[in-house]
Amino acid sequence: MIQVENLSFGYDARPVLNGVTFSVASGETVALLGANGAGKTTLLQVLAGVRLPSGGSVFAEDFDVFRFPVRYRRHLGYLSESAAAEDDLTVKQYLKFRAKLKGEASKKIRHRVQEALDACALGAVANRRIGALSQGTRKRVALAEAILLRPRYLLLDDPMAGLDRAARAGVRDILAGLASFASVVVAGHELDEFAAFANRFLVLKGGRAHVAATKAEAEALLS
Repeated sequence: MIQVENLSFGYDARPVLNGVTFSVASGETVALLGANGAGKTTLLQVLAGVRLPSGGSVFAEDFDVFRFPVRYRRHLGYLSESAAAEDDLTVKQYLKFRAKLKGEASKKIRHRVQEALDACALGAVANRRIGALSQGTRKRVALAEAILLRPRYLLLDDPMAGLDRAARAGVRDILAGLASFASVVVAGHELDEFAAFANRFLVLKGGRAHVAATKAEAEALLS
């Protein structure tokens, strides 16, 4: 579970997040929505520990993530807005490299990599260089890296940005299965993309977070 309490953040004198409070239960997916510049990426960066808030707290289960960052990151998967991979490596080589870098035990790496390949439908391209892949397939590689160690907390920043209709459908299918092992926050622009699998919606507006239980409520907040 992720519990966010009265979180605030700003750039210089410009507030971006103002008293944001919400929670994400284990096995739940919360879709993070809002206009461009509403603070979606900033919120995910704070939740990922990339930026420190000016106020408020974030708890993972029963501990403060800013006081125990190493403990938190051990169980965190994060797909940033500008996720990049090593173009000269094959998909399998890259995932093995990332698993080692994340500190996974050597005897478990092969299983973790195969699990991520299967989850993201990458088996057919496992031995192809990442630089030779389409944008949609590269996005699935980035998702595979984010879920590689079956994280308890998963933060995904606009995972369908720039993809064509077929690629978006493939990523959407992957996202639908992620909450089976994690608390998931996934940001994006199109409400319809998330309506089929998100449990709740979080709309950022004016620096504040508004929780919506249904698509209709989210639409009203976005209008």
